[in-house]
Amino acid sequence: MLKTGSEHIETLRDGRQVFINGKLADDVTVHPAFRQSIQSVARLYDFQSAEQNRAIMTYEVNGAGAASRIWQMPGNYAELVARRRALETWATLHCGFLGRAPDHVASCLAGMIMGIEVFQAYEPKRAEALAEYYRYARDNDLYLTYVIINPQADRSKSASQQQDRTLTAGIVDQDAEGLTIRGAKMLATGGIMANEVFVTCIQPLSEGDEPYAVSFAISMNARGLKIMSRRSYEEQATSVFDNPLASRFDENDAILYFDDVKVPWDRVFINQDIRMCQQQFHATPAHVLQNYQAQIRLMVKMRFLLGLAHRIAETNGIVNFPQVRETLGVLAAQATMVDALVHAMEVKGRNFGAYFVPDAHTLYSAQVLTQKLYPDVISSLRELAGGGLIMLPSSVEDFADPQLKALIERTQQSPSTSAEGRVKLFKLAWDAIGSEFASRHTQYEMFYAGANFVTRTHSYRTCDWHSGTRLVDQMLDSYSLEGDLAAHTAVAA
Repeated sequence: MLKTGSEHIETLRDGRQVFINGKLADDVTVHPAFRQSIQSVARLYDFQSAEQNRAIMTYEVNGAGAASRIWQMPGNYAELVARRRALETWATLHCGFLGRAPDHVASCLAGMIMGIEVFQAYEPKRAEALAEYYRYARDNDLYLTYVIINPQADRSKSASQQQDRTLTAGIVDQDAEGLTIRGAKMLATGGIMANEVFVTCIQPLSEGDEPYAVSFAISMNARGLKIMSRRSYEEQATSVFDNPLASRFDENDAILYFDDVKVPWDRVFINQDIRMCQQQFHATPAHVLQNYQAQIRLMVKMRFLLGLAHRIAETNGIVNFPQVRETLGVLAAQATMVDALVHAMEVKGRNFGAYFVPDAHTLYSAQVLTQKLYPDVISSLRELAGGGLIMLPSSVEDFADPQLKALIERTQQSPSTSAEGRVKLFKLAWDAIGSEFASRHTQYEMFYAGANFVTRTHSYRTCDWHSGTRLVDQMLDSYSLEGDLAAHTAVAA
């Protein structure tokens, strides 16, 4: 059930069509745009499968062997916490910079299975297909990505109202074998390193959009599937020393184009049902579980950024300045808030049938707050680092020249580390908060869960408004106009 890193790498040599820089990438595992990031994912699988890590990273499936906890469906609070510790441990290997590591979409799929009754009420055959696919993905330890957003195009129009009705991936044919899909979907983050893709739509659809109201899964090497990569930050990284994050953790993002891709019925979970496309996320624990995973990852990332902030202050000899300690204190509070919210989701969790799920409103509250929090944290780190982020040697090659190295040692001084240590830290800091890779991460953290109004609406709909309004009514009922008037009349008399 568990695979190693080398086994995962081998699964990616499957003839998938990845396009970058105007060319077909061929074997992505050796391509300079992807190879080191793929190695980083391989290390996740090696860590998970190592004997000494199995207790925390795996669970037993009905006595049939060990499976990764990313597929676990917690039955109680203790199992939810055990699963979180596994995800948290995995995230420490990339410090939270792999936003769509294998545990994200696995969480989504597990959440749907936790609410399989919703699919059974919709159509038993589709429910059976989903349940069987979950078992297949779990037993083969698949890395899944997903595309659940339509191309932006004219956002004032629904998919069926676009001038090009096949812009958005939708059904163009249906027969005894399955569905034929044509059009595009975004945003396949991590897709180039994944085994398969889950395709559906989380955005609201309108009447007439039925051909786009589908949910299915296919392999990344499916015939007719074209994967169009964005610019690779890894490919532009000159060295690990100069770009320690971009060179190893650029999970990449891609647009998928379905050029009449055939999807067999045993991989179809929803067929042309607008209402069900929403229910698969919100009538099951899927949306909560997948975003709970994202908050666990962000919790680890915040710890990294907090540690980075303190090291910057130490390296610049300003850690004892009152104003710097004030900034660090605020950052510490912000990081602890994310940590506390993750734990609160668990403590306030509830039973969902036979399963135990995190508290939805605490989750959505965390998303509302962290969408605004992340860019503020990045801004605070920029202030702490100042010009030190910019005035760095051009590349690791500068250290190879004895004269330049001597100048570096004279100009890159620090009370807490060597010149090399200072440059190394500030290269890391720049890659985390200032580089193109870092800018993408800021954009990602602000919008991976949707625009601000989307997360705020989720917070609104899941809030227990009654507990607050009940107190207001209690206070209103404790006095009255008639009572005050009577009291005033008695005093006047």
